[in-house]
Amino acid sequence: MVVIFAAVMIAGWLRFHADREYGQVFAEQAPVRAVLVALFITGAMTAFGLYQPHLRHSRMDFALRIAFSFVFGGVALAVLYYLFPPAYIGRGVLVMSLAASAIGVLLVRLAWVRVFHSGVLKRRVLVFGAGVNADLINSRMRRKSDRRSFTVVGFVPVPGQTLQVSQELLVHPGEAGLAELVERLGIDELVIAPDERRGGLPMEEMLQCAQAGVAVTDVSSFFEREAGMVQLNVVDPSWLVFSGGFDHSAPRRLSKRFFDLVAAGSLLLVSWPLMLLTALAIWLESGGPVLYRQVRVGERGSHFTLTKFRSMRVDAEKGGVAVWASRNDDRTTRVGKFIRKTRLDELPQLFAVLRGDMSFVGPRPERPQFVDMLNGEVRYYGVRHCMKPGLTGWAQLRYPYGASVRDAEEKLKFDLFYVKNHGLVFDVMILLQTVEVVMFGRGAR
Repeated sequence: MVVIFAAVMIAGWLRFHADREYGQVFAEQAPVRAVLVALFITGAMTAFGLYQPHLRHSRMDFALRIAFSFVFGGVALAVLYYLFPPAYIGRGVLVMSLAASAIGVLLVRLAWVRVFHSGVLKRRVLVFGAGVNADLINSRMRRKSDRRSFTVVGFVPVPGQTLQVSQELLVHPGEAGLAELVERLGIDELVIAPDERRGGLPMEEMLQCAQAGVAVTDVSSFFEREAGMVQLNVVDPSWLVFSGGFDHSAPRRLSKRFFDLVAAGSLLLVSWPLMLLTALAIWLESGGPVLYRQVRVGERGSHFTLTKFRSMRVDAEKGGVAVWASRNDDRTTRVGKFIRKTRLDELPQLFAVLRGDMSFVGPRPERPQFVDMLNGEVRYYGVRHCMKPGLTGWAQLRYPYGASVRDAEEKLKFDLFYVKNHGLVFDVMILLQTVEVVMFGRGAR
């Protein structure tokens, strides 16, 4: 945002420095106009996945996302200037500032990549534990993008507990103890990850580390912060209770409902022509009902009727048995394949958001048959029903389409992260990043 703000200010100066009178008028209003440009372009880059560190971009993919971001942001600014002319900065200034911004953003990204790979800004992490729980850091956070903010210096084995981590990654405190090892290795954070806690934690030495300014973090909290998920393998009920989150205060409920009404109402105003065309295409292809209704599980286990555009044959579940959609599902019609890929089939759910049965952002609602099964097979699955289901959600950004018990378990890790940490800013970020999911067709079936 600083780069884009500076680009607008410099472009304005270059364009009007020879015209003293108009240049002075522009200079008085330039900061506010530059902030608007910075917000729109940064929002567009967010929408096209450029602030999702878990995504791996090829050079071509990265270049396309940058290009789409500036085109989309430029179009959005043009709409703003049409609706609110006083915000207009001039065609010449806009073109120069967008060009300079694109170059500046690319240079900043290249510089950050060099710093990122050098490890200068990464925290040095020591893991207390070398068993199954500790090894999850190696197995679930092994990519460079997963470790963008930390470096694992080593794993300290716990006496009497099984070793799962390879020998070359182990470090031993020796007679001096854990606190001295932490100081000697220059550790910034100590992650506590033993397989068994009872009688196995050196509390006095952990207190010494905390007093020395070293962060002492539970492995569950470490996963939540670094991976954006709740790792079910290491979580216990006490951590869920005492780790905070689950904000259902009156201000949060009001802000979420306001966000739902604004987001759903705005999208409905923009998309109603597409909804009419989708309905017409379904009717022309196969006749029959245009809409498809299903019972889904909502907040606190209540049931509601979810409405979507029909994307499958009328007899898709002629036996009455609920079946997950599969890849290249032969029950899907030709129009259905397109509207599922582009998420057009989801648009009638906007009315459920306006009614209050759903929220715009939240865990996706499942059918009662699947919920009954998953409650018995997946630990903590019921926790996701502590809030309204959503049209989009954190799990939809981080995990592809779920069509099995294992998929449901993986998606639950992200759903639990959302229900613990949901907030207005988080909802806005998810809404913006959903644009990228729809544009690039990620996770659709």
